[in-house]
Amino acid sequence: MENKDIAQNTYLTERVKTNNLTLLTDLYQLTMMNGYLKCGLWKKRAVFDVFYRGAGGYSYAIAAGLEQAIDYILNLHFDKSDIEYLRSLGIFDEEFFRALEGFRFTGDIKAVPEGTMIFPGEPIVTVSAPLWEAQLVETALLTFINHQTLIATKAARLRECTKNKISEFGLRRAQGADAGIYGARAAYIGGCRTTSNVVAGKLFGIPVTGTHSHSWVMSFDSELEAFEKYAEIYPDNCLLLVDTYNTLKSGVPNAIKVFDKLKAAGHKPIGIRLDSGDLAYLSREARKMLDAAGHDDCLIFATNDLDEDILLSLHAQEAKIDVYGIGTKLITSYKNASLGGVYKMCAMEENGVLVPKIKVSNSHEKTTNPGVKKIVRIFKRGMAQADLICLEDETIDPSKPLTIFHPELTYKRMTFVDFETKELMTPIFKDGKLVYDLPTLKQIAEYEDQCVAQFFPEYRRVVNAQDYKVDLSKKLWTLKQQLLDRSAGE
Repeated sequence: MENKDIAQNTYLTERVKTNNLTLLTDLYQLTMMNGYLKCGLWKKRAVFDVFYRGAGGYSYAIAAGLEQAIDYILNLHFDKSDIEYLRSLGIFDEEFFRALEGFRFTGDIKAVPEGTMIFPGEPIVTVSAPLWEAQLVETALLTFINHQTLIATKAARLRECTKNKISEFGLRRAQGADAGIYGARAAYIGGCRTTSNVVAGKLFGIPVTGTHSHSWVMSFDSELEAFEKYAEIYPDNCLLLVDTYNTLKSGVPNAIKVFDKLKAAGHKPIGIRLDSGDLAYLSREARKMLDAAGHDDCLIFATNDLDEDILLSLHAQEAKIDVYGIGTKLITSYKNASLGGVYKMCAMEENGVLVPKIKVSNSHEKTTNPGVKKIVRIFKRGMAQADLICLEDETIDPSKPLTIFHPELTYKRMTFVDFETKELMTPIFKDGKLVYDLPTLKQIAEYEDQCVAQFFPEYRRVVNAQDYKVDLSKKLWTLKQQLLDRSAGE
């Protein structure tokens, strides 16, 4: 075997090792696993919920990241290099390592499908498994779900601020390659249906888009020559960046000259891009110039550190922008650095029976909802009215009136008649086996569109949004009060 073949095989071997994400965890998950083994608790069934508390004032979120969580669970195992590394830490014994050698996930997982509109406190993922299995997967599940849900939600909020199209342009500003790649995937789910990210386009089938930068224009003796050369190379995909020197005095006029030639030759130019300055004013003036020159079918694209506030302002100023390319403030979820999703135990096996568990805190938002639960969404005439978090064994009869009440302000009540319901969570794993048919990313995006359309704009808007009702069933509320009373007496 030649040296280059040996080097290639070594590289591939190391690459496989790198892609084993079983050690994508916090050390305390492993120390607890070892402790459960030593205390004889490791095989007891436990149930954990993933949910978010509403960090950053996000009144809703768009669930994302489930596919990567599924891949992680399917490949969960400790290989020899993992065990050797853990042995080098000097804090575990050989009994623990022997147990890790045959480790596989054997439990059940339920989750809301990606693209589902969800709210604080609602289970996004529920894991039911032997305690040490359920404990290990906490960190990785939160990594996948927190990040992609955050970015999908940011994209949905940006889309809510404008009726125009938005495209994800964030790779160069992302906090690392994975954040850029999976952020592009999440942004697609949330409403950015194109990306500048070529590897995301290859991996996920997201349509890619892009034109040229200022350096292209600066590489030629004149702006007009730069535009002409670009149009010559891409006559049917000609989108010109017009703000390198002077947007209205040279950029747009030169673009019009090039567009005139393209049209005369039978081609259809796409439009222009603005990347600086007063976007509202420049877009209005550019629109007038393009229309007057007979290019009313040319689009105006805009970039330049856009976020919700700027989009709302541009809309109020009647900007003439057709497509927004959004990078930094989307891919970094500007103003809200983390979803704040958590993973909390809600039940554990005792004497062969799952017993509800609760975490109590002086902060009411940190006090958890006990028991194995499900989410029921209530609809009237196709529009979402409220969500009810119920215990898993509860049933709701839509033929009878249903009264719900606020979990803290219990005097706030509402009764529904002539309503429909839908359970949001679906089985993903059963006894360690995948039982869920993974949708394509395009199907997830279409599902997200349908979900969002089921909510009135008052719940979706990014400023002064109305509170969407997320209540506990009477049975769950009563159980929670009983456990709180018991805790207070201990």
